[in-house]
Amino acid sequence: MKRALLALLLLAAPAHAASAPTRPYTVVLGIAQDGGVPQAGCRKSCCTSDRHELVSSLALVDPASRRWWLFDATPDVGAQLAFMKREAPACTLSGVFVTHAHIGHYTGLMQFGREAMGTHDVPVWAMPRMRDYLATNGPWSQLVRLRNIALQPLAADSSIALGDSLTVTPFRVPHRDEYSETVGFRIASTQGAVVFLPDIDKWERWDRSIDDVIADATTAYLDGTFFDAAELPGRDMREIPHPFIVESIERFDTLSPAARARVRFTHFNHTNRAAMRGSAERRRIEAAGMRVAVTGERAAL
Repeated sequence: MKRALLALLLLAAPAHAASAPTRPYTVVLGIAQDGGVPQAGCRKSCCTSDRHELVSSLALVDPASRRWWLFDATPDVGAQLAFMKREAPACTLSGVFVTHAHIGHYTGLMQFGREAMGTHDVPVWAMPRMRDYLATNGPWSQLVRLRNIALQPLAADSSIALGDSLTVTPFRVPHRDEYSETVGFRIASTQGAVVFLPDIDKWERWDRSIDDVIADATTAYLDGTFFDAAELPGRDMREIPHPFIVESIERFDTLSPAARARVRFTHFNHTNRAAMRGSAERRRIEAAGMRVAVTGERAAL
C-alpha cells in the first residue's frame, strides 16, 4: 500500500528541468477525506479497484527562500514528504499548519516523533483549543515534551508572516469541534491568494459568505466531501454535515464564470464518485465551470 501511495505522488510530480517555478506556489498533496482511498474496511467497488487517493493536504513552496510549509499532517504524510523531496528538492520543511483535530488532519504528526523521523522543533501552528489538545494529550504531548515539534499560536483572522511577501491567515468555520476549533486558511502573496478549506458544515451555517471569501482568490480548494445526500444509504447525513457538491454548484451559479473557474473541490469521501475520472459526477462539476483538485497540481501565488 505504501509503495502504491508513493507511486501515485511520484507520477504526479512534474519534471523540474524545464518547469521549476521561481514564485511561491501551492501544490496539492492529496484529495481524499480522512480515511483515504481505499478506505479501511470498505468492500464496495470504490475501494476494491486499483484506485488510490492520498488524504487531503496542501503544501506552500517558496523557492526564493528555499522553504516549504505543510497544511495538515495526514495519515499519508510519509508519502507526501517523499513527494516534496522531488517537488522542491532545494527547499526545507519549515512548519505545519493544522486545520482541526479530526484524524485526517493532524495524526501524521506522529511521524515526527522519536520512533520515526525524530525531528527537532518543527513549528506547528494551531488554534488555542487545538494547541492545548496537542500539548496535554498523549502521544502528541510527547512530541511537544521532546521538542520534536514546537507549538505556535494561531488566532482567527490574524496573519502569520512567512517572509516579506507571504502570509497565512486562519479563519474560523463551523464544524464538528469535539476537540478543537476548525479553520480554513488564506495563503497570500503580493500577487495572489489561495484558499484552503477542506472541512466545514453547511455554507448557510457560517457567519460569512463563501462567495466573499473566494472572490479575490486565484484558487480556492473547498470541501467536496460528499456529492449529494444519497451517497451513504442508511446513514443520517446530519451526523456528518458537509456542503454537498450539488449544493455548492447551485450556490456558486451566481458567481461569474471567472470566479467559478477558481474553485477546486477536495477532501472527497471514498464513496464520492466526483473524484473518479470520467464519472458523471465530475462531468457535472466541470459543466458548471468548476473542477476537481488533482494530486500534484500547482497554483501560483
